Amino acid sequence: MAESDGAKKSEVFGSDAYSPAQIQDKVEKLGITKARMPFLPEFMLAAVAGGSIGLGGMFFSIVLADPTLGFAIQRVLGGFLFSLGLALVMIGGAELFTGNCLIVMAWWNGQIKTSEVIRNWIIVWLGNLVGALGLVFLLYMSHFADLNNGGTGTALLKLAASKIAPDEVTIFFKGIMCNLLVCLGVWLAYAGRSVADKMAGMVLPVACFVAAGFEHCIANMFFLPMAWLLAVTGHVPAGFDASTITLAGIVHNIIPATLGNIVGGAGFVGFVYWIIYRKGLGGLTPLPPRPGKAAIVAGE
Repeated sequence: MAESDGAKKSEVFGSDAYSPAQIQDKVEKLGITKARMPFLPEFMLAAVAGGSIGLGGMFFSIVLADPTLGFAIQRVLGGFLFSLGLALVMIGGAELFTGNCLIVMAWWNGQIKTSEVIRNWIIVWLGNLVGALGLVFLLYMSHFADLNNGGTGTALLKLAASKIAPDEVTIFFKGIMCNLLVCLGVWLAYAGRSVADKMAGMVLPVACFVAAGFEHCIANMFFLPMAWLLAVTGHVPAGFDASTITLAGIVHNIIPATLGNIVGGAGFVGFVYWIIYRKGLGGLTPLPPRPGKAAIVAGE
C-alpha cells in the first residue's frame, strides 16, 4: 500500500522519478546498510570514492589551466566536468564521506547507533583519503601537471593556495554550503531510475558548489596534496609563492571543511528532509518498535 501511495505521489510530478517521500525511505534503508557494512568492502569502496572524486578534480583542473576562458565560463564548465566524480560514486558504486552524512536519517529513527555512524564516517573518511592520495601518486608519476606547458600544475598550485588562505571559520561555512549542495545532488540522483536520470539530477548542484568555490573535504584530499607534492619537488613557476602550501596548511583546510561538510549534509539536508517526510508525514515504511518501548508495553 505504501509503495502504491509513493507511486501515486510520483505521478504528481509528471514523471516516473521516485517521489521525495520514496527517496527519504530509500536513504533510511541505505543508511542501515552502510552503517553495518563489514570493514573491508566499506574501506575499499571508500578508496574507490576518493579516487573517483579525484578524477573529477583532475578534469576540473584541466579547465582551470586555460587562462583564455572567462571566470564564469571556466568555473561553471569546470564544475560540470567535476561532476564526473560524483557520477562514478553514485552510479558505479562507492562510499563517499560527504554523501554518507545522510545516514543520520536512520540514526534519528533509532535504527542505527551513534557508534555505528561514527565508525562509518571514520572508515569512509580514511578510505577516501587513501584513494585520493593514490590518485595523486599516479598523476604525479604520469606528469599530469606538465599539461599545457605546465599550466595545469600552476593552476593546481594557485587553487591550493586559495583554499588554504581563508581562516578556519570561513572554510567551515564554505564546507557547510558545499555539502548542502552535494547532498542535494545525491538526493536528486536517488530520484532517478536510469543512469541518465541520475546524471541529470546531480550535475547542477555539483557544478554550483564548484563554481562558487565552496570546500569539499574529499576533493581537497586530492587538490591540496597534489599541489603540495608539486611544491616540495620544485615544480613551482618563477614568481609564485608556494610557502603556504604545507602539510600544516592542508590540515588547516581539511579539518574545518570536514566539520562544515557534516553540518551541511547531516543538518541542512538530512535533518530537514527527515523532519518533513518522517517526523512530519510519518514516512512510507513503519518503524519497528524500539527495544526499550517494546519492553515497557510487554510489562504493562
